[in-house]
Amino acid sequence: MSKSYPDITRSLSAGLRELRKEAGETMSGFSSMTQAAMKEGALSKKTKELIALSLGVAARCDGCLGYHAEALVKLGASRQEVAEALGVAIQMGGGPSLMYAADAFTAFTQFEAKALAPA
Repeated sequence: MSKSYPDITRSLSAGLRELRKEAGETMSGFSSMTQAAMKEGALSKKTKELIALSLGVAARCDGCLGYHAEALVKLGASRQEVAEALGVAIQMGGGPSLMYAADAFTAFTQFEAKALAPA
């Protein structure tokens, strides 16, 4: 079974836009929290996105894998950086995390290929 993470995030984004219409205050609060948590600080944005991708593996969240893999491509993360962060996720979560780490790496490579494709 092959998942298309660009398709997953596109589909989820449509649902999130609709949810924002109905639960705007909650969505606005979540957005504010995300911006505060992900801003550059003692940890770089890239480091924070690597952590978020690893937590997406632990939570087995396809949408999380897609959004954070895409962010990592935009932030210039290398395959090795992503692979090492996923190695920690695997070590902490065992076999189930190994399966989702493979999906996370697939998400990263799909967004990487999309970013490198001619426009």
